Amino acid sequence: MFENTNNFSEYEQIFACPLCSKPMKVVHVNSSSLICSNHHCFDISKRGYVNWLTRPHRTKYDKRMFEARRQISASGYFEPLISRICEIILPELDTTHEMLKILDAGCGEGSHLIDIQQKLVEQAKDHLLGVGIDISKEGIHMASRRRPPAETIWCVADLAKCPFADQSFRIILNILSPSNYSEFQRMLVDDGMVIKVIPESRHLQELRERFDKSSARDAYSNENIVEHFRRNFKLVDTQHIQYGAALDQANLEHLIHMTPLSWGISEEDIKRITDMKQAEITFDFAVLLGRKK
Repeated sequence: MFENTNNFSEYEQIFACPLCSKPMKVVHVNSSSLICSNHHCFDISKRGYVNWLTRPHRTKYDKRMFEARRQISASGYFEPLISRICEIILPELDTTHEMLKILDAGCGEGSHLIDIQQKLVEQAKDHLLGVGIDISKEGIHMASRRRPPAETIWCVADLAKCPFADQSFRIILNILSPSNYSEFQRMLVDDGMVIKVIPESRHLQELRERFDKSSARDAYSNENIVEHFRRNFKLVDTQHIQYGAALDQANLEHLIHMTPLSWGISEEDIKRITDMKQAEITFDFAVLLGRKK
Protein backbone atom coordinates (compact mmCIF):
# COMPACT_ATOMS: atom_id res chain seq x y z
CA MET A 1 0.00 0.00 0.00
CA PHE A 2 1.20 3.51 -0.70
CA GLU A 3 0.38 6.94 0.65
CA ASN A 4 0.30 10.63 -0.29
CA THR A 5 1.06 11.40 -3.96
CA ASN A 6 2.37 8.02 -5.12
CA ASN A 7 -1.12 6.66 -5.73
CA PHE A 8 -1.98 9.61 -7.97
CA SER A 9 1.26 9.23 -9.90
CA GLU A 10 0.84 5.50 -10.44
CA TYR A 11 -2.77 5.78 -11.55
CA GLU A 12 -2.81 9.19 -13.20
CA GLN A 13 -4.23 7.55 -16.36
CA ILE A 14 -7.63 7.18 -14.70
CA PHE A 15 -7.99 10.93 -14.22
CA ALA A 16 -9.58 13.41 -16.62
CA CYS A 17 -9.99 17.12 -16.03
CA PRO A 18 -13.53 17.89 -14.80
CA LEU A 19 -13.39 21.23 -16.64
CA CYS A 20 -12.25 20.15 -20.11
CA SER A 21 -11.99 16.32 -19.99
CA LYS A 22 -8.29 16.34 -20.92
CA PRO A 23 -5.95 13.75 -19.38
CA MET A 24 -4.17 14.75 -16.18
CA LYS A 25 -0.51 14.52 -15.21
CA VAL A 26 1.02 14.66 -11.75
CA VAL A 27 3.66 17.36 -11.44
CA HIS A 28 5.91 18.18 -8.51
CA VAL A 29 7.07 21.76 -8.05
CA ASN A 30 6.59 23.46 -4.69
CA SER A 31 3.80 20.96 -4.06
CA SER A 32 2.19 18.10 -5.94
CA SER A 33 -0.65 18.76 -8.34
CA LEU A 34 -2.64 17.24 -11.18
CA ILE A 35 -2.52 19.40 -14.32
CA CYS A 36 -4.12 18.99 -17.76
CA SER A 37 -2.86 20.29 -21.12
CA ASN A 38 -5.14 23.32 -20.72
CA HIS A 39 -3.30 24.14 -17.49
CA HIS A 40 -6.22 23.46 -15.18
CA CYS A 41 -4.54 22.60 -11.90
CA PHE A 42 -5.77 20.71 -8.84
CA ASP A 43 -3.50 20.33 -5.82
CA ILE A 44 -2.95 17.12 -3.91
CA SER A 45 -3.51 17.92 -0.24
CA LYS A 46 -1.08 17.01 2.51
CA ARG A 47 -3.66 14.45 3.61
CA GLY A 48 -3.30 12.76 0.21
CA TYR A 49 -6.62 13.61 -1.46
CA VAL A 50 -7.62 16.03 -4.21
CA ASN A 51 -10.41 18.58 -4.07
CA TRP A 52 -11.75 18.79 -7.64
CA LEU A 53 -14.50 21.30 -6.85
CA THR A 54 -14.13 24.70 -8.48
CA ARG A 55 -16.44 26.35 -5.95
CA PRO A 56 -17.63 25.50 -2.43
CA HIS A 57 -20.70 23.30 -2.06
CA ARG A 58 -23.04 23.51 0.89
CA THR A 59 -24.22 20.22 2.28
CA LYS A 60 -26.10 19.04 5.37
CA TYR A 61 -23.69 16.13 5.68
CA ASP A 62 -21.44 17.43 8.45
CA LYS A 63 -18.68 16.09 10.66
CA ARG A 64 -21.11 14.85 13.30
CA MET A 65 -23.04 12.86 10.73
CA PHE A 66 -19.93 11.23 9.27
CA GLU A 67 -18.52 10.39 12.69
CA ALA A 68 -21.84 8.74 13.58
CA ARG A 69 -21.77 6.71 10.36
CA ARG A 70 -18.19 5.62 11.05
CA GLN A 71 -19.21 4.42 14.52
CA ILE A 72 -22.18 2.47 13.18
CA SER A 73 -19.98 0.85 10.53
CA ALA A 74 -17.27 0.05 13.08
CA SER A 75 -19.89 -1.63 15.29
CA GLY A 76 -20.75 -4.02 12.46
CA TYR A 77 -24.33 -2.99 11.75
CA PHE A 78 -23.69 -2.91 7.99
CA GLU A 79 -21.87 -6.25 8.00
CA PRO A 80 -24.62 -8.29 6.25
CA LEU A 81 -24.87 -5.68 3.52
CA ILE A 82 -21.09 -5.47 3.05
CA SER A 83 -20.81 -9.26 2.90
CA ARG A 84 -23.51 -9.48 0.23
CA ILE A 85 -21.82 -6.81 -1.89
CA CYS A 86 -18.53 -8.73 -1.70
CA GLU A 87 -20.32 -11.94 -2.72
CA ILE A 88 -21.58 -10.07 -5.79
CA ILE A 89 -18.16 -8.68 -6.66
CA LEU A 90 -16.13 -11.88 -6.23
CA PRO A 91 -17.47 -13.70 -9.36
CA GLU A 92 -16.55 -10.61 -11.37
CA LEU A 93 -12.92 -11.16 -10.40
CA ASP A 94 -12.82 -14.45 -12.30
CA THR A 95 -13.52 -12.67 -15.60
CA THR A 96 -10.27 -10.70 -15.71
CA HIS A 97 -6.68 -10.85 -14.55
CA GLU A 98 -6.40 -7.07 -14.60
CA MET A 99 -6.35 -4.93 -11.49
CA LEU A 100 -9.90 -4.54 -10.20
CA LYS A 101 -10.80 -0.83 -10.05
CA ILE A 102 -13.77 0.01 -7.82
CA LEU A 103 -15.37 3.46 -7.59
CA ASP A 104 -17.50 4.25 -4.54
CA ALA A 105 -19.66 7.13 -5.78
CA GLY A 106 -20.87 9.00 -2.72
CA CYS A 107 -18.45 7.34 -0.32
CA GLY A 108 -18.97 9.68 2.64
CA GLU A 109 -16.26 9.09 5.21
CA GLY A 110 -15.12 5.91 3.44
CA SER A 111 -16.27 3.15 5.79
CA HIS A 112 -18.17 1.08 3.21
CA LEU A 113 -15.34 1.12 0.67
CA ILE A 114 -12.73 0.25 3.30
CA ASP A 115 -14.84 -2.61 4.69
CA ILE A 116 -15.43 -4.00 1.19
CA GLN A 117 -11.72 -3.79 0.39
CA GLN A 118 -10.90 -5.59 3.62
CA LYS A 119 -13.16 -8.53 2.80
CA LEU A 120 -11.86 -8.78 -0.76
CA VAL A 121 -8.25 -8.72 0.44
CA GLU A 122 -9.05 -11.43 2.99
CA GLN A 123 -10.29 -13.57 0.11
CA ALA A 124 -6.92 -13.30 -1.65
CA LYS A 125 -7.83 -10.41 -3.95
CA ASP A 126 -5.21 -7.82 -3.10
CA HIS A 127 -4.70 -6.57 -6.65
CA LEU A 128 -7.36 -3.90 -6.45
CA LEU A 129 -7.71 -0.14 -6.43
CA GLY A 130 -10.49 1.55 -4.48
CA VAL A 131 -11.49 5.11 -5.35
CA GLY A 132 -13.85 7.04 -3.11
CA ILE A 133 -15.56 10.23 -4.25
CA ASP A 134 -17.88 12.54 -2.34
CA ILE A 135 -18.96 16.15 -2.61
CA SER A 136 -18.36 16.65 1.11
CA LYS A 137 -14.83 17.79 1.92
CA GLU A 138 -15.44 16.86 5.55
CA GLY A 139 -16.26 13.27 4.59
CA ILE A 140 -13.19 12.86 2.36
CA HIS A 141 -10.93 14.48 4.96
CA MET A 142 -12.11 11.89 7.48
CA ALA A 143 -11.63 9.07 4.95
CA SER A 144 -8.07 10.18 4.23
CA ARG A 145 -7.18 9.71 7.90
CA ARG A 146 -7.93 5.98 7.68
CA ARG A 147 -5.43 3.31 6.64
CA PRO A 148 -7.29 1.19 4.09
CA PRO A 149 -6.26 -2.43 3.47
CA ALA A 150 -5.60 -1.89 -0.25
CA GLU A 151 -4.54 0.86 -2.62
CA THR A 152 -6.99 3.73 -2.30
CA ILE A 153 -7.58 7.21 -3.71
CA TRP A 154 -9.91 9.79 -2.16
CA CYS A 155 -11.45 12.71 -4.05
CA VAL A 156 -13.74 15.63 -3.23
CA ALA A 157 -15.80 16.01 -6.39
CA ASP A 158 -19.24 16.52 -7.87
CA LEU A 159 -20.87 13.40 -9.35
CA ALA A 160 -22.08 15.59 -12.23
CA LYS A 161 -18.46 16.27 -13.24
CA CYS A 162 -16.41 13.26 -12.18
CA PRO A 163 -12.64 13.70 -12.61
CA PHE A 164 -12.12 10.31 -14.27
CA ALA A 165 -11.44 9.09 -17.79
CA ASP A 166 -13.92 7.04 -19.81
CA GLN A 167 -14.16 3.34 -18.90
CA SER A 168 -11.94 3.61 -15.84
CA PHE A 169 -13.86 1.27 -13.50
CA ARG A 170 -15.15 -2.31 -13.56
CA ILE A 171 -17.34 -1.82 -10.47
CA ILE A 172 -19.21 1.33 -9.47
CA LEU A 173 -20.74 1.27 -6.00
CA ASN A 174 -23.58 3.64 -5.14
CA ILE A 175 -24.63 2.91 -1.58
CA LEU A 176 -27.54 4.88 -0.14
CA SER A 177 -26.36 7.88 -2.10
CA PRO A 178 -27.49 10.09 -5.02
CA SER A 179 -26.50 8.97 -8.54
CA ASN A 180 -25.47 10.44 -11.86
CA TYR A 181 -26.16 7.69 -14.38
CA SER A 182 -24.74 9.47 -17.43
CA GLU A 183 -21.41 9.73 -15.63
CA PHE A 184 -21.66 6.13 -14.44
CA GLN A 185 -22.22 5.01 -18.04
CA ARG A 186 -19.19 6.95 -19.18
CA MET A 187 -16.82 5.71 -16.47
CA LEU A 188 -17.87 2.03 -16.50
CA VAL A 189 -16.08 -0.50 -18.71
CA ASP A 190 -18.36 -2.24 -21.22
CA ASP A 191 -18.68 -5.45 -19.18
CA GLY A 192 -18.62 -3.70 -15.82
CA MET A 193 -21.34 -3.53 -13.17
CA VAL A 194 -23.12 -0.84 -11.17
CA ILE A 195 -24.13 -1.94 -7.68
CA LYS A 196 -26.71 0.43 -6.24
CA VAL A 197 -28.06 0.03 -2.71
CA ILE A 198 -31.38 1.64 -1.82
CA PRO A 199 -33.57 1.43 1.28
CA GLU A 200 -36.61 -0.84 1.27
CA SER A 201 -39.94 -0.04 2.90
CA ARG A 202 -39.06 -1.36 6.36
CA HIS A 203 -35.62 0.24 6.61
CA LEU A 204 -35.27 1.93 10.02
CA GLN A 205 -39.04 1.72 10.37
CA GLU A 206 -38.85 1.97 14.16
CA LEU A 207 -37.17 5.36 13.89
CA ARG A 208 -39.37 6.59 11.07
CA GLU A 209 -42.51 5.76 13.03
CA ARG A 210 -41.25 7.66 16.06
CA PHE A 211 -40.15 10.71 14.11
CA ASP A 212 -43.26 10.80 11.91
CA LYS A 213 -46.21 9.23 13.67
CA SER A 214 -48.50 10.11 10.77
CA SER A 215 -46.61 7.87 8.33
CA ALA A 216 -47.78 4.32 7.79
CA ARG A 217 -45.29 1.47 8.14
CA ASP A 218 -45.36 0.76 4.41
CA ALA A 219 -45.57 4.41 3.27
CA TYR A 220 -42.06 4.48 1.83
CA SER A 221 -41.66 3.28 -1.76
CA ASN A 222 -38.53 3.08 -3.90
CA GLU A 223 -40.43 2.25 -7.08
CA ASN A 224 -39.43 5.50 -8.82
CA ILE A 225 -35.76 4.90 -7.98
CA VAL A 226 -35.87 1.39 -9.43
CA GLU A 227 -37.61 2.59 -12.59
CA HIS A 228 -35.03 5.34 -13.08
CA PHE A 229 -32.28 2.74 -12.72
CA ARG A 230 -33.98 0.51 -15.32
CA ARG A 231 -34.12 3.37 -17.81
CA ASN A 232 -30.36 3.79 -17.62
CA PHE A 233 -29.01 0.28 -17.08
CA LYS A 234 -30.02 -3.28 -17.79
CA LEU A 235 -31.26 -4.50 -14.40
CA VAL A 236 -29.79 -8.01 -14.24
CA ASP A 237 -30.74 -8.79 -10.65
CA THR A 238 -32.28 -7.36 -7.50
CA GLN A 239 -31.25 -8.80 -4.17
CA HIS A 240 -32.99 -8.10 -0.88
CA ILE A 241 -31.33 -7.95 2.52
CA GLN A 242 -33.33 -7.51 5.70
CA TYR A 243 -32.19 -8.07 9.26
CA GLY A 244 -32.74 -6.75 12.76
CA ALA A 245 -30.13 -5.50 15.18
CA ALA A 246 -30.23 -4.53 18.84
CA LEU A 247 -28.63 -1.14 19.37
CA ASP A 248 -27.52 0.12 22.75
CA GLN A 249 -28.07 3.72 23.78
CA ALA A 250 -24.81 5.04 22.34
CA ASN A 251 -25.22 3.37 18.95
CA LEU A 252 -28.89 4.34 18.79
CA GLU A 253 -27.80 7.97 19.05
CA HIS A 254 -25.17 7.43 16.36
CA LEU A 255 -27.75 5.83 14.06
CA ILE A 256 -30.14 8.74 14.44
CA HIS A 257 -27.47 11.31 13.70
CA MET A 258 -26.08 9.45 10.66
CA THR A 259 -29.40 9.62 8.78
CA PRO A 260 -31.43 12.54 7.37
CA LEU A 261 -34.27 11.39 9.65
CA SER A 262 -32.95 13.74 12.34
CA TRP A 263 -33.03 16.79 10.07
CA GLY A 264 -35.65 19.25 11.26
CA ILE A 265 -36.38 17.20 14.38
CA SER A 266 -36.16 18.92 17.75
CA GLU A 267 -33.41 17.93 20.18
CA GLU A 268 -36.17 17.07 22.66
CA ASP A 269 -37.65 14.46 20.29
CA ILE A 270 -34.21 13.05 19.55
CA LYS A 271 -33.41 12.83 23.26
CA ARG A 272 -36.71 11.05 23.92
CA ILE A 273 -35.59 8.25 21.60
CA THR A 274 -31.93 8.14 22.61
CA ASP A 275 -32.91 7.88 26.27
CA MET A 276 -33.96 4.28 25.57
CA LYS A 277 -31.39 1.82 26.89
CA GLN A 278 -31.77 -0.46 23.87
CA ALA A 279 -33.86 -0.72 20.73
CA GLU A 280 -34.36 -3.36 18.02
CA ILE A 281 -33.94 -1.69 14.62
CA THR A 282 -34.77 -3.10 11.18
CA PHE A 283 -32.24 -2.76 8.36
CA ASP A 284 -33.86 -3.33 4.97
CA PHE A 285 -32.07 -2.90 1.63
CA ALA A 286 -32.48 -3.65 -2.06
CA VAL A 287 -29.31 -4.17 -4.08
CA LEU A 288 -29.75 -3.36 -7.78
CA LEU A 289 -27.22 -4.89 -10.18
CA GLY A 290 -26.94 -3.14 -13.51
CA ARG A 291 -24.93 -3.46 -16.70
CA LYS A 292 -24.72 -1.30 -19.80
CA LYS A 293 -27.53 -1.83 -22.26
